[in-house]
Amino acid sequence: MFIDHVELILSSGKGGAGSVSFRQEKFVLKGGPDGGDGGRGGDVFIKVDKNSHTLSSFRGKNHLKAKNGVPGMGRKKYGKKGESLTVVVPPGTQVIDADTDELILDMTDDGQIVKFLEGGKGGLGNWHFRSSTNQRPAYAQPGLPGITRRVRFELKLIADVGLVGFPNVGKSTLISILSNATPEVANYEFTTLTPKLGVVMVDEYTSFVMADIPGIIGGASEGKGLGLEFLKHIERTKFLLFMLDVANYRTLEEQYDTLKLELESFSPLMKTRDFAIALSRMDSVLEEEALEKIENFISYVELEGDKHNNLYHFDKSYKTYVQPIDEFEDYDHSKPFFIAPISSMTKLNINPLKFSLLDAVKKVRDEADSY
Repeated sequence: MFIDHVELILSSGKGGAGSVSFRQEKFVLKGGPDGGDGGRGGDVFIKVDKNSHTLSSFRGKNHLKAKNGVPGMGRKKYGKKGESLTVVVPPGTQVIDADTDELILDMTDDGQIVKFLEGGKGGLGNWHFRSSTNQRPAYAQPGLPGITRRVRFELKLIADVGLVGFPNVGKSTLISILSNATPEVANYEFTTLTPKLGVVMVDEYTSFVMADIPGIIGGASEGKGLGLEFLKHIERTKFLLFMLDVANYRTLEEQYDTLKLELESFSPLMKTRDFAIALSRMDSVLEEEALEKIENFISYVELEGDKHNNLYHFDKSYKTYVQPIDEFEDYDHSKPFFIAPISSMTKLNINPLKFSLLDAVKKVRDEADSY
C-alpha cells in the first residue's frame, strides 16, 4: 500500500530522577550524601533512507517515544541515558507541525539525519546540594520531562522526470518499458492509483529517475478525480513529460491546455518547470491522420518555423521537434523542450525519447548547480 501522509505524536524521553542516598560503610559514621544524577532522556532523530519508499511503516502507529533516562543511584552512580528513537523516512518527506501547519523539516538527501526532539535533562543527586550548613540534604532533582509534538509526515516523490497526462494515455506502459518499474497496466481509466518510481538506465553508468503520476483530469486542482491527491508529487520533479494521446477523443490541444491549466492552478511554480511532450499511441491511428494532428499541434505551440529557437527534428519519419540542446541557456521555458511522437507497443522513437530526456535532465541539473 502506498501511503504519502501520516500523522504521529513524537516524544523524547523524560530525564531520570536524581538519587537521595547517603554513604553507608563499616566504620564510617554518618556518611555524607552520595546520590547520583539521573540519566538524560532519549532524543528523537529523523533520518532519511533511500531504501524506504513509502510511509506505510507508520500505518497504525499513533505515538512514537524515546526511552526515559534511568534514575541515579547511591555511590554517585549516574543513571543510564535513555535509548534514542530514530525515525526512518524516505527521501522527499516533509515534517509539518500538525497544529499550525508550519513546515519544520524538509528531508531530501539520503543519509540526512536531524535531531528533532531533545530528551529531558536528568535530575541532580543529593550530593550536589551538600554544604557546610546542610550536610545531609534529603532532596534531589526530578528529571525534566521530554518534549512532545504532534507532526504530520508528507511524502513528495523526488524524480528527475515526472509523467503527466490524462488517465489511460500510456504513462504506465511507457515507464514499464523505459525503467525497472512494474506498474499495473490495463485498458481503463485510473488503473494507476498510486505514484510509481522507476530508474531509467541509459547506459552502464548513466540513469535518471522517472515518476508515473496518476491521471489528471480537468478540475483536479479543485479536488476532482485522483489528481489532487498526487499533484504535490510533481512539485519535486525536475522535468515534466506531458503524455498526450493521439488516439484520444480529446484533441491534442485540449489535453495540453487542460494539463497546463491544472498544474499552474495547483502551484504557480509549475509555470517555470521545464517540460517536453510525448505524443503517445501512434500505432492506434492512421499515419496520415497522425501526421496531420502532429503538424497542427506543433503549429499550435508555435514551434514550427520559429526562427528564434532554430528548431530541428531528429526523426525524418515523424516530425519530432527539439529546441537546440547546446543552446539550453537561451531555451524558451514556456515552450516544450521537444515534441516526440511515440508508440510503446511498436517502440517508435522510444530510444530517441530516452536520450532526449537524459539530455534535458542533464541540462536542468547543470542549470540548478550553477545557482
